[in-house]
Amino acid sequence: MLIQLKDKIKEYLNLLESGNFNKEKLLEIILFAKTELFINIETSVFAEENELKTFLMKKLNRPIRVCGMVVNEGEPGGGPFWVENITTGEKSLQIVESSQIDINNPNQKSFLKQSTHFNPVDLVCWTHDYKDNKFNLLNYVDDKTGFISIKSKDGKALKALELPGLWNGAMADWITVFVDVPLITFNPVKTIDDLLRKEHDAKNV
Repeated sequence: MLIQLKDKIKEYLNLLESGNFNKEKLLEIILFAKTELFINIETSVFAEENELKTFLMKKLNRPIRVCGMVVNEGEPGGGPFWVENITTGEKSLQIVESSQIDINNPNQKSFLKQSTHFNPVDLVCWTHDYKDNKFNLLNYVDDKTGFISIKSKDGKALKALELPGLWNGAMADWITVFVDVPLITFNPVKTIDDLLRKEHDAKNV
């Protein structure tokens, strides 16, 4: 899926750069961006076609991550969500940790309870642009994304302020696509007791 998306994005970016496209092709690119890459595009806000072209080139020419997600069975951790940037109002697909969700807020708590999938940290990434130049990945980090987590040290509980994590902040401005993967691909070990699960029993291999 990643290769297919990357190749199509490259084709469209080369076409946009050349300027050799008609209105029908432009609508095709917009439809692809909306339905395949989940990019929100309000065409009515662009006064002229050249502004729309510049916007599309910026949105399409970004690192890509295709993230496998498994059915949520109550494991601790993050999952796929739509997130709204409170500064810009822009909505995007993000992997959100449970500690980033305010469970004292009834609305946010209901979102967490209704979530259907869980993040097993199964990502496939493309980090080069359509001209095969490597992206500077630091340009695609949301520095304002961070969260407070509960940790322990020497048997004492403490709160830790964490900077943007690899998949929840450091990749915030990547093109993000979520896909459903089989639950059998996910065998977590969060505590030592998890090693007693049948999935980790050599007799079952």
